[in-house]
Amino acid sequence: MGKTQGFCGKDPCKYMFIGEYLYIIDNKKRIAIPSKFRKDLGKKAVVTRGVDKCLVVYSNEEWSKMALKLSSLPTGQIDARNFARIMLSGASEVGLDKLGRILIPDFLKNYAFLKKNVAVLGLSNRIEIWDQTKWQEYKKKTEMAVGDIAEKLKELGV
Repeated sequence: MGKTQGFCGKDPCKYMFIGEYLYIIDNKKRIAIPSKFRKDLGKKAVVTRGVDKCLVVYSNEEWSKMALKLSSLPTGQIDARNFARIMLSGASEVGLDKLGRILIPDFLKNYAFLKKNVAVLGLSNRIEIWDQTKWQEYKKKTEMAVGDIAEKLKELGV
């Protein structure tokens, strides 16, 4: 995708990961990345903990931006320090194999309660990986509240 497609904040971005895909973790703890994401993701990526007990996958370029933001958080504030510590210490560089799969380290697989069936979600500049059952529960609950969420987002200009 060209740099003019998709938007990350106010600036155009290189990535436009969108959609929901269902996959199975194989016996070697590998998860397929949707084929339409692979070109933009590149041969290597970074996977780390997400804030909703899921995993987040970043391209190396996007991870560099995120790591810079995390390392810029004030170390004098405990919440900032704790958040940066969890996100950075949980990061792992992963390579995509010839079939577009990534290997999920055990500690991240356990963190996100990943079993066999997973949902891979495209969220503009990042990809999330959820246990499929947990994703379905989260999605159902969030869909029920979408009207209330939209009202709150109005205050932010969305």
